[in-house]
Amino acid sequence: MSSSHLQMWFNILSLLLLLPPLANSLEAQTWIKAGYWYSGSEFPVPDIDSSLFTHLTCAFAHINSSTYELSILPSDETYISTFTDIVRQKNPTIITLLSIWTQDSNFSTFFSMATQPSHRTSFIESSIQTARLYGFHGLELYGMGPYGIQPDTSTKNMKDMGILFDDWRSAINKESKNSTRSPLILTMAGHYLPSLSTTSYPMDSIKRNLDWVHIGSYDYHLSAKENFTGAHSALYDPSSNVSTDYGIKEWIRRGLPAKKMVLGLAYHGYAWTLVNPKDNAIGSPARGRAITADGSMSYKYIKTYLRSYGVKVVYNESYLANYCVIGSLWIGFDDVEAIKTKVLYAREKGLLGYKVWQVPNDDNWVLSKAAQEEGKDKENKQLLLEILLPTSAIVTLLLGTLTWYLRRRLCKWKVLAMRVMATRTKSRYPNLQAFGFTDIKEATSNFSHENKLGEGGFGPVYKHMFQQFVWYELYLMPRVTLSSYLIHGYVPPEYVKRGIYSTKYDVYSFGVLLLQIISGKKNTFLYGRDNLHLLEYAYELWKDGKSMEFMDPLMDDTNSGCKLLQCMQVALLCVQEKWEDRPTMLEVYSMLKNEIEDVSKPKRPAFSTKTDMDEENHHKSREEICSSNFATMSQVMPR
Repeated sequence: MSSSHLQMWFNILSLLLLLPPLANSLEAQTWIKAGYWYSGSEFPVPDIDSSLFTHLTCAFAHINSSTYELSILPSDETYISTFTDIVRQKNPTIITLLSIWTQDSNFSTFFSMATQPSHRTSFIESSIQTARLYGFHGLELYGMGPYGIQPDTSTKNMKDMGILFDDWRSAINKESKNSTRSPLILTMAGHYLPSLSTTSYPMDSIKRNLDWVHIGSYDYHLSAKENFTGAHSALYDPSSNVSTDYGIKEWIRRGLPAKKMVLGLAYHGYAWTLVNPKDNAIGSPARGRAITADGSMSYKYIKTYLRSYGVKVVYNESYLANYCVIGSLWIGFDDVEAIKTKVLYAREKGLLGYKVWQVPNDDNWVLSKAAQEEGKDKENKQLLLEILLPTSAIVTLLLGTLTWYLRRRLCKWKVLAMRVMATRTKSRYPNLQAFGFTDIKEATSNFSHENKLGEGGFGPVYKHMFQQFVWYELYLMPRVTLSSYLIHGYVPPEYVKRGIYSTKYDVYSFGVLLLQIISGKKNTFLYGRDNLHLLEYAYELWKDGKSMEFMDPLMDDTNSGCKLLQCMQVALLCVQEKWEDRPTMLEVYSMLKNEIEDVSKPKRPAFSTKTDMDEENHHKSREEICSSNFATMSQVMPR
């Protein structure tokens, strides 16, 4: 077996060993589908369909104002102590958290605890003990935000909160190490804005210590406080910055990564009494709350109310929120359309997931099912990528090996046949001069139109005057060979054009395959206004900074360590014209794992119809080759 053959199989075995960790690097971090159960809702815990969620939060525990230890109201003890065991009956993998209320006595108890080291220790140790005692997997701080703090003490209070998070995380890690159990999850439910006036969350401490922040992206407008109708959980607001999108961007601008945020979804709405029933758009004048004491209505109550009146629900595409009008009553809420849109928004922005306030408000789990279903297509696409990437690469390499072997054998037979034919021809016509394809191409000025005489039975006819000043008529035979079919396949240019089998044959095939996977496009079609093949189309978009136009819209690299833009750049490096410019498979693997920081810029790919100025003067190698197109056998006749 030849050394090149051994090298080929070595590359295959190397890739087989490297593909499992590559697939693992593509596994998305768990998409969080979380929800609250509030003890005050009186909704039976066994009735929760926990199969629709990955995380459930039990609310609330409290802080004892004397001992500063975590305490549970006697009326809630039974529910909280059995919460995890009950919800795990329908979903054994559900993760539960215990939420801690901070607004008792207008935050004074909380900040008294956070200020004193001894009080912090009492709170932290008791919270960890309670979570472990009742089987919770994490703890959440709820209701803590800059909107409820006095300006003269806000800066110090926020600093104390940051110290609390540092101590809390340290204690959790220490307890985990001593008990050999997984560390408790530590989270916070925050305001939709990270700062208000001069008060801001301790962002550095949050990034260091919390697993995520639940963004309270609702209750922007309350009918008990405002005399105009409002979309209380508007994703966008054309007239102000009071919107979820603005809040998320502010959190990111202040330094919190998107992957540390969980988007809040509201399973409730608010009712207003309109001043003029005919003036009923979002922002219309109103007399205040309606239907309930504070104007709030659960989604279940709203749907029951609407069914009774047979009212049509309006979906506002500017705010991405729903509302309905019943005479002088106006109810704003999120229906299925709004929930689906917000879940999709969370995915597109790279957030960690969503969290519902609160699950008992759902109507026969309609909203929870809609939120869950919205992410399935993307999850399935990611899973398909993880399966197809290694499988297709292996199949491609095996087919490439077989193709290489058969072509090599065919090439040997053709060389033998050509030698026999040349020997016989020379014996019969000793004065006959033979020309190679390269000689004919040069002689006809690359088959220029000026040298074309017309069309013959076998194709175009060209003329040329050789050094002996004799005119020849050249018949160019149509090049209908296997090479023409391989140009837009998985076979590299050095083999298609010159019959050379390089050591990076498999790298080129992998690059073509990777471009197909991330784009969802076939490499047998032409794309764009210039009708470019897949490789050149990808390169042109990458060069113009429009790479995302090339990507399959269903692909989502938000929670993956293997980013689409990185995959595209690596793939373009794999399909460069010169095999010397392509990386090795080991380098490809390292680049996809982000182990190589400085990834070079790819040159124009093989088989491109366009040329770059810095590539036009490169010299082609003149290696001894064997190919079906190496020579054109033509009967040359002087004229």
